[in-house]
Amino acid sequence: MKKLLFICALSFSTMLLVACNSTNESVNAQTCNSGNVLLTADFANGRMDECKSLGNNEYFIKLKPENTPINSSPWYAFKIQAKQATTIKVTMIVKGDKHRYLPKISQDGKTWQPQPYKINGKRLIMNIDASKNAVYISGQEIINNQYYVDWANKLQHKAKVSHDSLGQSIQGRPIYKIESKGESKEWLVVLGRQHPPEVTGALALFPFVETLLANNDLANNFREKYNVLVIPNINPDGVFMGNWRHNANGLDLNRDWINFSQPETRHVNNYLKSLVAKGEKIKFAIDFHSTSKDIFYTLPVNYGVEAPYFVKHWLGSLDQAMPNFTVIQQPGNNPNQGVAKQYFADNYNVHAITYEMGDETNRENIIIIAKNASTLLMKTMLSNTNHNKE
Repeated sequence: MKKLLFICALSFSTMLLVACNSTNESVNAQTCNSGNVLLTADFANGRMDECKSLGNNEYFIKLKPENTPINSSPWYAFKIQAKQATTIKVTMIVKGDKHRYLPKISQDGKTWQPQPYKINGKRLIMNIDASKNAVYISGQEIINNQYYVDWANKLQHKAKVSHDSLGQSIQGRPIYKIESKGESKEWLVVLGRQHPPEVTGALALFPFVETLLANNDLANNFREKYNVLVIPNINPDGVFMGNWRHNANGLDLNRDWINFSQPETRHVNNYLKSLVAKGEKIKFAIDFHSTSKDIFYTLPVNYGVEAPYFVKHWLGSLDQAMPNFTVIQQPGNNPNQGVAKQYFADNYNVHAITYEMGDETNRENIIIIAKNASTLLMKTMLSNTNHNKE
């Protein structure tokens, strides 16, 4: 049996996010100030809903969702500084829920390592060394809105891509798209960050897209035949606010791909419709997310989309190419629920998948899987294989 590439938080490799900017002011102004020690969440993507100093260097933090009902994804990110070096004890609980994300620590908001902790019932307890040099504690690596802009700018130096805005979010933040467009009229669509805390999905999206845009024979041939549309950060308001799941209006964007009540999904839908109105075609779509394990949510082969075995062939080749990783495919459909995968199938008659990475999957393995998945997707889309049969 294959060994799953799933490593617990206390053994995942250090992750370097070289462009992460954790200094932008946040709407989350909750603080704990004991005189010597200061806990704050006043930076982009920060969240610490309630904080109390209990004395004797002990602090109590309560996490609350932006609204309910909501999927269980309690997010937190805060900064600790002390005038004089000391060790503090932080206890966190989640209002009406349980912890999902295991704590990470960073000295600079860029390089992250596992933060030791223990669980006592519903309490997550940490002992943290505090000093004049700030440390960040977060449920996952902090990838804020500026990170995506910096990443796109780097792509433009390496590949022939455009980077501009589809429109604005509820709070006026740009919904950026990255495009590689040649003479083709067929499009591969890549989506990301509908749900703000699902960072491992973003960590997979980056190398996946970079592989598509690489300067090599395979990628160049692929981009001659297919255009690539990447919308990596659909929910910039939720990311900025440190939301558990929703946008600034308190709605799950991955349930809005049928009503398009929110500007974020509406901008994407309008743009895709404009492409089709010009005689162009959506060929395939991938939506990056995170959950408790590595899994690919696919459409059933008998759902009625074109090339019904295409995804099965692609992911089957990925499974064969990676003997230390088990590709889990879970076919299903979600009619009338407003899920992006379903939207592409029902509106464009094509396959789409939800590409999910585990919350605590080893970060190096996420990159390896993504690069292989991207390479094999290009090979599968370029091949002459008959995808109408198994």
